[in-house]
Amino acid sequence: MRTLKNITLAFAAWILTTMSVLATDVIVVSHGQANDPFWSVAKNGVDAACKDMGISCKYTAPGTFDMVEMAKLIDNAVSQKPKGIVITLPDAAALGKSVKAAIAAGIPVISMNSGSDDYASLGISAHVGQTEFEAGVGGGQKMKAAGGKKALCVNHEVGNVALDRRCAGFKKGFGGSVDILGTSNDPTEIQKAVAAKLGGGYDTILTLGAGLSGEAALAALDAAGKVGKVKLGTFDMSPNMLKAAAAGKVEFLIDQQQYLQGYLPIAIFAQYMRWGTMPAGVVMTGPGFVTPKNASAVIKWAAQGYR
Repeated sequence: MRTLKNITLAFAAWILTTMSVLATDVIVVSHGQANDPFWSVAKNGVDAACKDMGISCKYTAPGTFDMVEMAKLIDNAVSQKPKGIVITLPDAAALGKSVKAAIAAGIPVISMNSGSDDYASLGISAHVGQTEFEAGVGGGQKMKAAGGKKALCVNHEVGNVALDRRCAGFKKGFGGSVDILGTSNDPTEIQKAVAAKLGGGYDTILTLGAGLSGEAALAALDAAGKVGKVKLGTFDMSPNMLKAAAAGKVEFLIDQQQYLQGYLPIAIFAQYMRWGTMPAGVVMTGPGFVTPKNASAVIKWAAQGYR
């Protein structure tokens, strides 16, 4: 009887522990805009992890790329006293005060997607993503190997430090002439801006987001009859750019696996709440390169919201 009683008590304790995890909130604050298909995939990863781990989560983001608004969202998350906060970190200077306030309040923070170079200086526990400068270097090296001499790096989110690092890395890896084209995040405006530059002797274009600047740049090249004549590569993936890569219209797509960037921080927090474990450093999700050789294999997973 004593053994049965001990088992019953142990089982009750396990139930209470499980219920405490189930009741735990993790708040995600991202900088990604709703009109960017990249972030819908990242959110799919968040939602799947919350379900798999039995954690109650909330996903928030400003309506546009706005660091003031994002800082307010982080402050609001802190006021709700969750067990953990996941953030993107596109501008450490603008968001640092809010992040440090979260940590001072005893709330662990994990960064994902952007912030690989800055997260540690703010006291953030871990980062999930890719190192942006090195990913840019890889893209530059591929374009150099393809024969590129004069390149345009299209930045659709001016002020996002992570995107600045992508262009800087690309310039180093490319070795030739690289000009930066800053645009809005409106695809129509991006297409017009790229089209206006096509008479400048550029043989290479790198865009920093497939669903916005990538598709817009491809449309500009198509309208000018320069698809294939001007080599195009992009960071990230979208269904249309994957199809373009499979058709040989795009040199590569730099894949940082944003589904994992959404999923893994939630999974990490689930283990932290149970066992107190936390990885150290950057949990790398990229870069990987999707090319005309392997694009077809990736398309089916992208159609299901995983890539």
